[in-house]
Amino acid sequence: MKYIELIINGIWHRNPVLIIGIGLCPTLAVTTSVSNALWMTLAATFVLVCSNILVSAVKNIVPSHIRIPIFITIIATFVIVVELTLKAFQPDVDKALGIFIPLIVVNCIILGRAEEFAQKNSIIDSLFDGIGMGLGIGFALALLAFFREVLGANKLLGYTILPGMEPSLMMVMAPGAFFTLAFILWAMNTIKSRQKK
Repeated sequence: MKYIELIINGIWHRNPVLIIGIGLCPTLAVTTSVSNALWMTLAATFVLVCSNILVSAVKNIVPSHIRIPIFITIIATFVIVVELTLKAFQPDVDKALGIFIPLIVVNCIILGRAEEFAQKNSIIDSLFDGIGMGLGIGFALALLAFFREVLGANKLLGYTILPGMEPSLMMVMAPGAFFTLAFILWAMNTIKSRQKK
């Protein structure tokens, strides 16, 4: 039951993007399509899970005064694995996501989970925390990308949604990302406040 709570915590109660409000730069940049959002979710979740497991495994042998450089080295190792795998097997995805795959190294969500959770908990707990946080990132990315792709391109995963509908170009540009994120944050806050009542 504890493991399910860790996953739900990452998706809903402590969603890194929608509740905590970190990792917004890649969130706004890669959500022009649902496909990009799903690939970024896979990349971030892989790095989160693997780095959480390894940080938890070495937490007792890492001196506290050099833990951050060691955590960044661990995270960078898994980011390189993701980047080279995408370059080799999905070059179009690598090109679409661009610099935001290498920037996972300094993503505050990944380092924050290593510092806040993985270094203080067991390997299994860290595994499920990584899965939950990865799914939370994915939830935020997919939700944002859905609205932006449908309204900005009149497509979903490459398929036309409403023939003849004129898409709003602004939705695939930076202002569209900000407006859509603001609307989603408003909706999340409204739902959470009603749940509390």
